[in-house]
Amino acid sequence: MDHSSLRDQIAAFQADYIRCIDNDELEHWPEFFSEDGHYSVTTAANVKDGLPAGLIRATNRAMLQDRVSALRHANVYERHGYRHIVGLPSAKVSEPGRAEAETPFMVARIMHDGQTQLFATGVYRDVFELDGSRLRLQRRVVICDSSRIDTLLAVPL
Repeated sequence: MDHSSLRDQIAAFQADYIRCIDNDELEHWPEFFSEDGHYSVTTAANVKDGLPAGLIRATNRAMLQDRVSALRHANVYERHGYRHIVGLPSAKVSEPGRAEAETPFMVARIMHDGQTQLFATGVYRDVFELDGSRLRLQRRVVICDSSRIDTLLAVPL
């Protein structure tokens, strides 16, 4: 697969991923990950200092499904939505059947009363499984630029 084709495929994946979240179709969010896909949210400072702890961590698709179920049925939080803006991914094939990418993002949070604010900026650091024409995340590390994270980090980034 040539570099521009891979970048285009990953850019299309990112568009589908953020559309799922921004349109509140969270039940489909875990489908973007492989069965053993990892998802975590951390800060640039943690990454720089080599600290593995994150704000959110899931190590397989079942944990992601549980997170969505908890958001829908158990957790109590002020309802809100997101609007993502993503940049172009920087992508490379790391080994046969795998690709790595880094994609910058900005997320605005829209509260139920209409108040909108910049919520997070950062980068998605991804490892993809290449399965024919289908990509799945084997690992997504959401690295937020700021270490000041609002306690209302309920919906996935």
